[in-house]
Amino acid sequence: MKTLYFNLIHRLSFLSTVILIMTACTPQQPMSRSEITSENLMAKPKVLKDTQYQQSVVLAINVGGDEYAGFDGIRYIQDRLSTQAQKAQSDGIKGSQDPTLYKSYRVGDMELAIPLENGLYDITFKFAEPDNLDVGERLINVYAQNQPVLRNLDIRMARDGKVLSALDRTVTNVKVAEGQLQLKLASVKGQPVLHALIIRRKFNDAENWELVWQDEFDYTGKPDPTKWSHDVWPARKVNDEDQVYTDREKNVRVENGHLIIEAHKEPFGNGEYTSGRIHSLGKGDFLYGKAQVRARIPGGQGTWSAIWMLPSDPYKYSTSCEPGEDWQGSSTCDAWPNSGEIDIMEYVGFDPTTIHGTVHNKAYYWMNWEQRKGSIEVDQSVNDEFQVYSMEWGPDYIAVSMNGTPYFYYANQGEGWRAWPFDHPYHLILNLAIGGQWGRAGGPIDDRLFPVRMEVDYVRIYQAK
Repeated sequence: MKTLYFNLIHRLSFLSTVILIMTACTPQQPMSRSEITSENLMAKPKVLKDTQYQQSVVLAINVGGDEYAGFDGIRYIQDRLSTQAQKAQSDGIKGSQDPTLYKSYRVGDMELAIPLENGLYDITFKFAEPDNLDVGERLINVYAQNQPVLRNLDIRMARDGKVLSALDRTVTNVKVAEGQLQLKLASVKGQPVLHALIIRRKFNDAENWELVWQDEFDYTGKPDPTKWSHDVWPARKVNDEDQVYTDREKNVRVENGHLIIEAHKEPFGNGEYTSGRIHSLGKGDFLYGKAQVRARIPGGQGTWSAIWMLPSDPYKYSTSCEPGEDWQGSSTCDAWPNSGEIDIMEYVGFDPTTIHGTVHNKAYYWMNWEQRKGSIEVDQSVNDEFQVYSMEWGPDYIAVSMNGTPYFYYANQGEGWRAWPFDHPYHLILNLAIGGQWGRAGGPIDDRLFPVRMEVDYVRIYQAK
């Protein structure tokens, strides 16, 4: 991505004063004006890299801390608030490539008034649970333009119950109509915390990509066998998933211009549910580029939709198994996580307001409490309408987006294959799982849902021009 959507420095010239009002938990605490001004903002460029993830940024603040050049390629300006709102420090925050960014934060109810040009913005809030509070002991409501955008946010629960874990949550399409963005963090229980803030304008970089592989699903019947293969698996082969994967048209087919992956409640093989999983291994592999999938995904407790990628040579960094061994679901073969995984979209029905983007590797995955992931706030439109899920991948970064809004960034920090196994070809996977460790995390499968389907309008792969 070599073309700027706009000249960031000139766009910031209108920021004559950024007013950040923060109210701590003390009653009747005086409110004061920030010392962050347009001169502060223009002192140094905030964008350090040249991808969609960085170039759409108009403002980023290291809340409670000093100016910081992030590994995500963004320069966060110093928090210059002259206020009695409490600054605090946290140590040992995991699950982020930017632990320094999570060392400082503010605590207490907050109101922020930020001058911005009129338009649509996406906002990423960076949180971490700095104290050893139990799930349910810190609940936060977040408002943008006086409308709720995050309700009853429980940072620890959102990070799978783990304390000292970073949480990045993005909200989209916040409309600024009168030259000012108004944000508010309010306590439901405990005190709100905030570590950093990123504000973005919408960004279109279509001119930088060339389409090299696609399936528009403009045919009828089974998926095109020159592009897709089926996984035919028993229940509980991976992730303790409850479905049997079949290659029947009942479970996977193309009709009315869409790929249909449909799950049924029915006895089959060793399971009580059936569904489908297809992949492009050997037929659509690529190294670096952009994958884009337009899909409509189902809700309902027990569903687990995924658009993701696995290495085409899973044994490249394996140390305990050889080519030809069945590595998926194996407890002895370390092809996973060693050779990597990229999750473009995961959605579990019991958590209907969150889409997840994640990478897995030997250095950073859930078993060592160092999962690298981001999430974006959604509503029922993901179940009712088609949305575009995409991933950009280069030699030194991976960025995951939804409808053009980037919300997760992972950088190659030169730590070797354990942290960056993403240097060889990968392929796409589309599946609808039922149950499993994550799908059942919110409770038992709701059998009233069935049949339930995931629909895909198109799959496209691009290479940079």
